Amino acid sequence: MAAAITATDLVKVYGRGVAQVRALDGVSVAFGRARLTAIVGPSGSGKSTLMQCLAGLDTPTSGRVLLGDVDVTALSDRRLTRLRLDRVGFVFQSFNLLPQLTARENILLPAALAGRSVDKGRFRDLVDMLGIGDRLRHLPSELSGGQQQRVAIARAMLGRPEVIFADEPTGNLDSASSDQVLELLRTAVRDLGQTTVMVTHDQTAASFADQVITMADGRVAA
Repeated sequence: MAAAITATDLVKVYGRGVAQVRALDGVSVAFGRARLTAIVGPSGSGKSTLMQCLAGLDTPTSGRVLLGDVDVTALSDRRLTRLRLDRVGFVFQSFNLLPQLTARENILLPAALAGRSVDKGRFRDLVDMLGIGDRLRHLPSELSGGQQQRVAIARAMLGRPEVIFADEPTGNLDSASSDQVLELLRTAVRDLGQTTVMVTHDQTAASFADQVITMADGRVAA
């Protein structure tokens, strides 16, 4: 099966001289389509830097990232912004919902920014799957952490992105809500074919994945 996203010889260096840090040190790895992949490792291992480079949120010092057949590392800032709007979804630990918008408005925001029409059937299906139909008119402050993360997942999935990047998606949730969110990500992979790459320090979260990549000292250790 062709990879959804591929990294080849990724190097990321921060700082100069004695303060230089090699956050990524020649990372090559592929992520299969319709799979949930967890990237794990201790603090400073390079797992978050790898995800940021894969998602086009940071630029590697050298190496390539291919999203399908598109070289992400060769895109201009304008084209990179467009790619993130059209082909990538994001789920963050802190939810990143706009506090002044309702749950419905937060879900629809990326489509509005991209000038893209919304598939109403897809919207209804996601809302039903995520169990947030009765919360669409609520502001984020009126939702529990688990509900906010479900809204964030719906927002990420609405445009049918090729890859969803989830950065510590259960980091601010209690154990019950964490399990629910992970089950929802698992369901999206199984039933909707949604390719998902998840950075986590939680071994329980990693156990939901089809594939686990372990980072250490800027390299793939296992």
